[in-house]
Amino acid sequence: MHRLLQLTLDFFDAVPAAPADAQPKREAPRKPREDKPLVAATTPEPRLDEVLHPASFRHPRANREAVLGDSVVAFEFKRSRRRNIGFMVGPEGLTVSAPRWVPLYEVDTAVRSKTPWILKKLGEVHERQRRIESARIEWRDGARFPFLGEEVELVLDPRASGAVLESDAGLPPRRLRVGLPQQAEPSQVRDAVQAWLMRRAHTLFTERLDHYAPLLRVRWKKLALSNAGTRWGTAHSDGTIRLNWRLVHFRLPVIDYVVAHELSHLRVMDHSPKFWDTVASVVPDYEHLRGQLKDEALPSW
Repeated sequence: MHRLLQLTLDFFDAVPAAPADAQPKREAPRKPREDKPLVAATTPEPRLDEVLHPASFRHPRANREAVLGDSVVAFEFKRSRRRNIGFMVGPEGLTVSAPRWVPLYEVDTAVRSKTPWILKKLGEVHERQRRIESARIEWRDGARFPFLGEEVELVLDPRASGAVLESDAGLPPRRLRVGLPQQAEPSQVRDAVQAWLMRRAHTLFTERLDHYAPLLRVRWKKLALSNAGTRWGTAHSDGTIRLNWRLVHFRLPVIDYVVAHELSHLRVMDHSPKFWDTVASVVPDYEHLRGQLKDEALPSW
């Protein structure tokens, strides 16, 4: 089976676990003990603390909750084969994982000890989701969307053939003229624009792979476009590179970082210091570009 490395969207799937320095330490694993039932995520009658402090953050699969600061955080708790307690914050909310031998009161203590980190990350995720929602595109004549970091205005013109990006040197935004009637259904408009973006993405990604592969002294064999919601790219040891077509919304330097990241995995199949040194050899400011990849809110499709 081919080995696979992937570059993920930190806020689309999960925020990295908090440092484990504050986790409870044990000399040796104790005999597994039976825990008390988890606190129910919902109850038939609202409790007093829910009335006084309405839950600010609630995971859809919440089965436990904690009062953190002025907020009630309802989180998903699950047992795992971890060696310590782990925290993960994603679009759905907070997930806490713990070994079977850790009692619930220690889990609750660990959660409270991470209050500043948890609230900070939940706030960041909430703000990002708000920006993503505000960037939602209404697929009609005059709609605007980012392409290579610049705004493009959509023009529906039944006289046009296919989709053509006007290249006149006028003031922004540039215009994408699509051969559809003004009364076209939103789904038709969306599909036409997506098809155009994916064609441009394949051409551009191929060019950038060909540019960076010789610099990294690697050879890639196949490019596939991804539509994944949580990954920007993956690299297989057989030379197959998979890139998310939505990368064409970003500026070219950000795209180059992802391309260099995946090609670097053909030399170093992990995320060790050696790997990051490899990325830095062709993209010295990769940390700054990586931050843009995490922070920028793309339009919702």
